[in-house]
Amino acid sequence: MTKKILVILGHPTKESLNNALADAYIKGVKEADAEVDCLCIRDLKFDPNLAAGYHSMKELEPDLLIAQEKIRWANHIVWIYPTWWGFFPAIMKGFIDRIFIPGFSHKYHKGRLLPERLLKKKTVRIITTMDGCYWIYNLLLRPGIIALKTTMRFVGIKPKGVTAVDQVRKKSEARLEKILLKIKKLGQKLK
Repeated sequence: MTKKILVILGHPTKESLNNALADAYIKGVKEADAEVDCLCIRDLKFDPNLAAGYHSMKELEPDLLIAQEKIRWANHIVWIYPTWWGFFPAIMKGFIDRIFIPGFSHKYHKGRLLPERLLKKKTVRIITTMDGCYWIYNLLLRPGIIALKTTMRFVGIKPKGVTAVDQVRKKSEARLEKILLKIKKLGQKLK
């Protein structure tokens, strides 16, 4: 089976280390002759506010419908985002709230405790950056990573690993180049 990889970039600005990580990963995937696509959340036109909760579903904007098709297409998803205050950026949270909805990612059945997971046979890798120290973040129970992994499991997507790039502001250019090479190698291995 051909590996189809979707990179979802959750950084709200274009000039960031996260963009360089996404580029490195995609370059690695292309060298492995797999199919790859990228979804930059910041470029999508949608309202991230789920104002009425899930009680009154608002119609999905065209960009979100395209995003859902890309998620259906992929058999491996790579989330790349910065960790801010222990979590991912608000735009990424809004994207998750709006896109992983009943009928697309899961389906409730009367008499069943848990919903049917509609996105099975997919895997996910998380790549996150942070200014803080990862071992301290681990002691704080990694709220953003746990929330994303839990969401992915809830809809049937199996987590395969986390790559955390910590103390970003303290890294030298040479160290950042080594990190980009490591991420490219992850792409080459299709992980």
